[in-house]
Amino acid sequence: MDTAVWIVAALLAALFLVTGLAKITRPRLEMAEGRMKWAADVTDDQFRAVGVLELLGAAGLILPAVLGIAPTLVPLAAVGLALTMVGAIVAHLRLGETDRLAVPIVVLALALFVVVEGFGAYHL
Repeated sequence: MDTAVWIVAALLAALFLVTGLAKITRPRLEMAEGRMKWAADVTDDQFRAVGVLELLGAAGLILPAVLGIAPTLVPLAAVGLALTMVGAIVAHLRLGETDRLAVPIVVLALALFVVVEGFGAYHL
C-alpha cells in the first residue's frame, strides 16, 4: 500500500477500534441516552454486533497488509466500513440529526478512498 492509503487506513482503523470497543463494552441504553440515539431502536445483540463488525473492519484494514496475507482484504474491509457509514447516515437522517451528518460523510469518503486505491493496486 502506498503511504496515503496506509495513513487513511490507520486513521479509520483507530476510529473504528474506539467506536467498536465502546459498543461492546458500554451498556446500549447508556449509549442511547448520549450521542448514539439510534441505539434505543435496536436490541443489545444488534448493538454488540455492530461493535464486533467495526472491530473486524478495523483489523481488516491493517492486518492483511501488515502480515502480507491476502492484502486484497484491506479494500474489502473498507467496503464493509463504508456500508456501515451509509447506515449511519441513514440513521441520522431518520432521526432528524442533520447536524450530525458531517462525520459519517467524511468517514465514508475516507473508506471509499481506501476501496478505490486498494482495488486499484490489484487492477480490479
